[in-house]
Amino acid sequence: MSTKTSTRTKVERPPGPRQHWLFGNLREFSRDRLGALTRWQRQYGDLVWARFGPRSILFLNHPDLVEEVLVAQNRKFIKHYRLRGARRTLGKGLLTSEGDFWRTQRKLAQPAFHRDRIAAYADVMVQYTERMLVSWKDGQTRDVQADMMRLTLEIVARTLFAAEIGSDSAGASAAMETLMHTWMKQLGRLIPVPAWVPTPSNLLYERAARRLDEIILTIIAQRRRSGEDRGDLLSMLLHAQDEESGRRMTDDQLRDEAMTLFMAGHETTANTLAWVWFLLANHPKSEAMLHAELNAVLGDRPPTIADLPRLKYTGLVVTEALRIYPTVWMVGRENIEPVELGGYTIPAGTTIFMPQWTIHRDPRWFDEPESFRPERWALGLQEQIHRYAYFPFGGGPRICIGNNFALMESALLLATIARRFRLRLAPDAVVTPLPSMTLRPAHGVKVVVTQRR
Repeated sequence: MSTKTSTRTKVERPPGPRQHWLFGNLREFSRDRLGALTRWQRQYGDLVWARFGPRSILFLNHPDLVEEVLVAQNRKFIKHYRLRGARRTLGKGLLTSEGDFWRTQRKLAQPAFHRDRIAAYADVMVQYTERMLVSWKDGQTRDVQADMMRLTLEIVARTLFAAEIGSDSAGASAAMETLMHTWMKQLGRLIPVPAWVPTPSNLLYERAARRLDEIILTIIAQRRRSGEDRGDLLSMLLHAQDEESGRRMTDDQLRDEAMTLFMAGHETTANTLAWVWFLLANHPKSEAMLHAELNAVLGDRPPTIADLPRLKYTGLVVTEALRIYPTVWMVGRENIEPVELGGYTIPAGTTIFMPQWTIHRDPRWFDEPESFRPERWALGLQEQIHRYAYFPFGGGPRICIGNNFALMESALLLATIARRFRLRLAPDAVVTPLPSMTLRPAHGVKVVVTQRR
């Protein structure tokens, strides 16, 4: 595998695995997505050419190439076909929209994620976590991933909508699970079944999408009627106004942005924390260092946002978990015109995937890349490596708008829980990564919780 990308102009395609005449490499990829990514990187290097049925696929495994796509040539790319297929749920939100429309929406939404604004939500995050811990009992066995899903769902509902989901939380969570599961099944199909075909899977998907629409549109309608500014993200979006045109978001635009934030705002953080607990349970020395920091900084009180600068190791635990188990495990684009990448001319319409899974685990950028070592980041590693050797939130103009929100939430929830409890994997726990729309533990993370004395 080369250590630098080539600059020679070539006419042939990059190397890649042998392809079946009909399926291409889709069946091998669908059977073991992460294993296929790892094998192909090791065998073929920084650019890997593949085919999923009729679609040409290019995997990029070098930070230089990622930067070309996400930054240097970003205007030559749009979101990939699978993400465009999620528009029934996400509409034309920031995750799926393109061009001038996306730029306008991003500009309108950006103030809602200003550091000062999201800092105001820190107390809510800690309070909701403390409330959850009331139900935890010493020696109890729990699925901590399910706990994190419920907790982050309640937090995003409160910070986004100033709403207590309450009895709707189970329905909203189940609906999102259905959407994720259906999306994953579509990913492995040679020819995706159109949404209008009334298959059992499509009907389930539509019912789940309508359930979420009902919850979100009801909240938007109530807020429109009241005209009230509750200090939440929805209020910011409702009152956001384009400086040049004076335009505000329509109900459809509000729905799309709210749905995007609602889904991404709890799924990603919940899975990040699930992997954090799994890693700490397997690395008692790292857990002991975390507990020592929490004892020294917090003592007997819960954390506040003012504590975060001193909770350095807590932040490093989150950073390292996002390296080994990146919640966004692969970023995708499609080029709308031919582009030069690594010395190859890539034809328009190629689906280009940039897997954090392989780049974050590459020994060229990280010593002992399979090892969980939060301390590796303590001496400024992030400034020493290539900007796109570590990109858990994507990059370029379309970097995740909620990245600071997610990092703050992860650190505060981790500190609040670890201050009071130690988590050990249950004897029958089976934890394996499932690469769906996000990287999640396939069977949850079953732990035994022990109260810290």
